[in-house]
Amino acid sequence: MTTPTTPPPSPAPHPAGYPAYPAAPVAVADNDEIDLREIWDILVDRKWLIASVTGVCLAAGVAYAMLAKPIYESNLLIHVEDSSPSPFNFAAGADSFFDIKTPASGEMEIIRSRNILGQTVDNTRYYIQAEPVYLPLIGPWLARRANGVSSPSGLPFIKGSVSGREQIQVAQFDVPAPLEGSAFTVVAAEGAGYSLQHPNLPSALQGQIGTALEATLPGGGTLSLLVSELHAQPGAHFRLVRHSRISTIQSLQRSLQISEKGRQSGILNVSMQHENPYRLSEVLNEIGTQYVRQNIDRKAAEAAQSLSFLDEQLPNFKRELESSEASYNQFRNQRGTIAFDEEAKLVLAQLVNVQTKLVEAEQQRRALSARFTDNHPNIQSLDSQIRAWKGQIASLESRIKTMPGIQQEAMRFQRDIQVNTELYQSMLNSALQLRLVKEGRTGNVRLLDSAAIFPQPVKPRKSLIVALAGILGLMGGAALAIGRGMFFSAIRHPNEIEARTGLNIYASVPLSADQKRLQNQILAKAPGVHLLTHKAPSDPAIESLRSLRTALQFSMLESSNNRVMFTGPTPFLGKSFLSSNFAAVMAAGGKRVLLVDADLRKGYLHQYFGLARGRGLSDLISGSLNCKEAIHSQIVPNLDFLSTGFLPPNPAELLMSESFTQLLEQFSSSYDMVIIDTPPVLVAADANAIATHAGVILLVARADVSQLGEVQESAKRIAQSGKSITGVVFNAMDTSRRHYGSYGYKYSHGYRYTNYRYSADGKNTTF
Repeated sequence: MTTPTTPPPSPAPHPAGYPAYPAAPVAVADNDEIDLREIWDILVDRKWLIASVTGVCLAAGVAYAMLAKPIYESNLLIHVEDSSPSPFNFAAGADSFFDIKTPASGEMEIIRSRNILGQTVDNTRYYIQAEPVYLPLIGPWLARRANGVSSPSGLPFIKGSVSGREQIQVAQFDVPAPLEGSAFTVVAAEGAGYSLQHPNLPSALQGQIGTALEATLPGGGTLSLLVSELHAQPGAHFRLVRHSRISTIQSLQRSLQISEKGRQSGILNVSMQHENPYRLSEVLNEIGTQYVRQNIDRKAAEAAQSLSFLDEQLPNFKRELESSEASYNQFRNQRGTIAFDEEAKLVLAQLVNVQTKLVEAEQQRRALSARFTDNHPNIQSLDSQIRAWKGQIASLESRIKTMPGIQQEAMRFQRDIQVNTELYQSMLNSALQLRLVKEGRTGNVRLLDSAAIFPQPVKPRKSLIVALAGILGLMGGAALAIGRGMFFSAIRHPNEIEARTGLNIYASVPLSADQKRLQNQILAKAPGVHLLTHKAPSDPAIESLRSLRTALQFSMLESSNNRVMFTGPTPFLGKSFLSSNFAAVMAAGGKRVLLVDADLRKGYLHQYFGLARGRGLSDLISGSLNCKEAIHSQIVPNLDFLSTGFLPPNPAELLMSESFTQLLEQFSSSYDMVIIDTPPVLVAADANAIATHAGVILLVARADVSQLGEVQESAKRIAQSGKSITGVVFNAMDTSRRHYGSYGYKYSHGYRYTNYRYSADGKNTTF
């Protein structure tokens, strides 16, 4: 909610609706709402800025998409199988000795382990990096499109760089630990030779392709190099680096992407990306080979351990079986054969079954206790089973005690024989199965798909990069345009001046296409009169100046004299265009007008009339000429013109002299109106000196160039000379804008203390 303010009273308005003197600034409520129409205007007005930013981003995106190294991807598919029941008729517990049931997450970590990747790095020599030294930026791009080797560059800083299909294969490269990760340079030589260079080497080492190069380094340690292949022209450079083994393993661990396909499918996808598709396939396939090998070795080791345990137990079981058979035969020879009734047979069968399970469980527990503690879930489960089976055995033995004594003794012998026979046979079968596993070299993982070489890279995604670059360019350009338009913008609408400064707008002059053509003739110093008033009298800009003429007729009734001063905050606002054409408009209205170019620094009004600078105001002030000799009479009907004359070294002193004051008084008495074009207020003090003699002071502001701070500072400086700005002429307003929008933006009220300068040739490029 805003509090309305009552503006202070102002002098009587002139017919145009504005007071003759500046009113107090009008308080404008801050408006934080977003005006979409104004934003649209900003975007349209700065369309070339947006197009430029978008073009730059698109060019950068296309360049990156074309020049970036292609990245290839390949993958392995590995199936981790669950253990299947044994086809042999032996105890299930022995099967668990060598079955490997690791969850998928555990298998992923095994693949990523240093054990697997270390062997891969060693077997593929992944720690050796050997590649050609390409030309900067475009070298790799040219190499991908070349059909053969290229000629090495001889230019400094890129000497030896190539852009073709150069290749090098290094079978061995070992350096001392301090030199690991340091770049060596291999330079191809004539024939099958090469040289090895490094800053730590006192001189280049010479070697031959296919022959090991051995050298003792100055700092201690030995260098070993074996180049197996080298395809390049003499002078071509190759970059050779021996990375440390552990850093290479860590880099490989970071590069691997391992995931399970589906939920609990047991199928692992191992993928990796690399610049070289052949190297990528080689490394991934080696990882798969090492993983399958370690699984087989691990399973064989488990089988060998279990087999060793069984080999120790089998003789004991065999002796127990033979002892039980001998005891039973001795009992039968003494007592004869004992016939069992149905109940005894049933109890015997149950007792043999439970006793066999108990012995097997105890054997399993002894085997597992060598690998796990008593708190392991498997051992605790076996302990529970052992207690249960012992309870069943105790129950069956209590039933046996109710039978006749001779029958109890016979059942005990029969039980021992059957239990020992089943256990011995089970042990033999288990040993046979374990030997098959050990010798068969099979595991519970298998390679479904090996790493293939895919010709198409996965990166960079060129179409996506270009599209994103275009989108980012549009967004960045729009953001830059809106930021400049809303927070660092010049004045875009005359209402902004009235609302923020309290100065009155006396005229708003639109852009003129015809004046743009005339400006070229003015700058070329072409002969003739180059006034828009004469060339296109019906132009909207001239109509605006006619409106200014009407407004000034009433304002000058209260002015102290008939002198009208045109000035502006900075150069290149179009005040010369306005002063010259306004003088012509006044002359066309029947007034006798004198146009004075009082810009004794860079004035160029004479070019609007096709005249030379010649003799003018400075000569009159110095007294070297009289008015008749200096003034160009009737350059157009009713219009006389006084140029700057020679440009003096002390213009401010001349304009403050008594001679200049007397000249102005003489001009005022001889003409109906004297129009004075002065230097910019913020550039020199000349405008302040002239302002003290002017009855009307018009400040020129240019759309999309002038800033509010500059207008305010100009009014402040004019006020320091004891005068006030009568009104503002808003020049070069673009009437093609769709909406003028609100003017409640947070414009900066600061003044830009910039060292404004004319162009080097003194030509003003604006009007």
